[in-house]
Amino acid sequence: MRMDDQGESDNVQDVRGSSGGGFRPIHGIGLGSIVLACVAGLIFHVNPLQLLGLMGSDQSAPAPATQQPAQSAPASDPQVKFVSRVLKSTETVWAETFQERGLTYKDPKLRLFRDSYPTACGQGTAAAGPFYCGEDQVVYLDLGFFDVMTQRLGAPGQFAHAYVIGHEVGHHVQNLLGILGKINAQRERSTEAQANALSVRLELQADCFAGVWASRSQKEHGWRLDPGDIESALNAASRIGDDTLQRQARGTVVPETFTHGTSAQRVSWFKQGVSSGSIDGCDTFGAARL
Repeated sequence: MRMDDQGESDNVQDVRGSSGGGFRPIHGIGLGSIVLACVAGLIFHVNPLQLLGLMGSDQSAPAPATQQPAQSAPASDPQVKFVSRVLKSTETVWAETFQERGLTYKDPKLRLFRDSYPTACGQGTAAAGPFYCGEDQVVYLDLGFFDVMTQRLGAPGQFAHAYVIGHEVGHHVQNLLGILGKINAQRERSTEAQANALSVRLELQADCFAGVWASRSQKEHGWRLDPGDIESALNAASRIGDDTLQRQARGTVVPETFTHGTSAQRVSWFKQGVSSGSIDGCDTFGAARL
C-alpha cells in the first residue's frame, strides 16, 4: 500500500500521555478485533484475550490519572503519519460520496490512546480493540493493536491496518446516516438473540463501507494497492470473525451469540463494498442472507 504522496488529516489527536480513572462499560461500536467484549463477559465469564494469549500477565486496571487535553500527533512518527493519511483518504471519499447524495459529511476525530482512556461512551480500553463512539463521534485506537494483528492474529500489512480504520469510520458513516441510532434503539427493545443479530448486520455493513472507501479511494485519488493488499485485508477480516474467535477461545461455536458475523460473512461484505463502491450496495439490513 503506497500512500506516501497523500495528504494528512488534521483530525488525529494524540492522548497517549494521559488516561482516566473510573471504569464504565463501553457502549460504543468496536471492531471486536481480538475478542467480542460482550461474548467475553456474558458468555465466557473470562477475558478471551487471556485465552488467546494476547495480553500480558498484568490485568490490573490503570491507576487514575488526570485527563489531559488532546494534542496534535507527532509529525515524525511513521505510524501516526500512516494513520493520518488513511483517515484523510476516508474524509475525502466520504465527503464526495455524501455530496453525491445531497448530504454533508462531518469528519470524525481519531484519538490515539494507550491502555485506557475515558470517552463519551465509557472507559475505552486497548483490550477491546479499536472502536467508534457515536456520542462524541471519535474513533479510538491504540497503535499497539497493529502489532497484535501482525504478530498474533496473522494479519500483517499496512492495508490490513487501514481496513481497521476504514471499518471504524464505517460506523461513523452509519451514525451520520441515522442507521446507528436506529439500530441501537431497536436492540434495546429486542431479546438478546435479536439484538445480537442486529449487531451482526451493523458490523457487516461497516465492513462493506470499509470496502467502499478502499475501492473509491485508490481508484480516484491515486494511491497504489500493492499485490496482496486486498488479500491482507480479507485475511484480517477472516481472522476476526465470531466463529474463528470463539473456536480459538473455547473450541466450539455458538452462532446465536455472534455480534460481528462469521469470517466468511466479513470477507464477503468487504468484497461487496469493494465491488459496488456505493452505500446502496451495502444494505445488510435488507439482505435475506448474509
